[in-house]
Amino acid sequence: MFPEVHSVEYQTLPFDHFVASVTNPDSCGAWLEWLEKDAPWELTVTDFYEQYEFSLLHVRLPPVVGLLACRETLESLRSRMFHHFGILLSERVDVTAHKLLTNQTIRIHNDYIPGAESHRLLLQLNREWHPQFGGLLMLFKGSSPETISKIVEPRHGSVQAFAISPRSYHAVSTVHGGERFTVVYSFYPDNR
Repeated sequence: MFPEVHSVEYQTLPFDHFVASVTNPDSCGAWLEWLEKDAPWELTVTDFYEQYEFSLLHVRLPPVVGLLACRETLESLRSRMFHHFGILLSERVDVTAHKLLTNQTIRIHNDYIPGAESHRLLLQLNREWHPQFGGLLMLFKGSSPETISKIVEPRHGSVQAFAISPRSYHAVSTVHGGERFTVVYSFYPDNR
């Protein structure tokens, strides 16, 4: 099961989001080790990012890693998202892993597609991360760099979540060292 989170800081600017930490980040070590050594990474290149990724729902996972995508974890996270954002979400939850290497970046974007994903939760799994490594999550008030509003370090065991909308502009700064791993949970609106 996904570890308990604490120190949740919910904010509405520049868009609805929260930042938190897992109760015991050391419990995430086995997940990180598998991502570093055995995960089936595939390079994806788009117009605004280049990164390695794969879906945790479409590969065979060892039992300890399977906890990241098991039904109980997804239901628990969906319940937590309802608690923090106050919106009903469908049972559909996508789970992907992302890896950024040196010189990779994710430029400013908002992920908004009408009727598609409405919320996202990020679990950062980064060994001995230091600020000089880059890979910072940046939140913006608009679509240009000068509108930067908040910078979030991808500390090991940290969690970030946000509502996706036409104004949810965010980016990840260029990685300058190390590897940056994130497990991404994508939630969809309950249209019943």
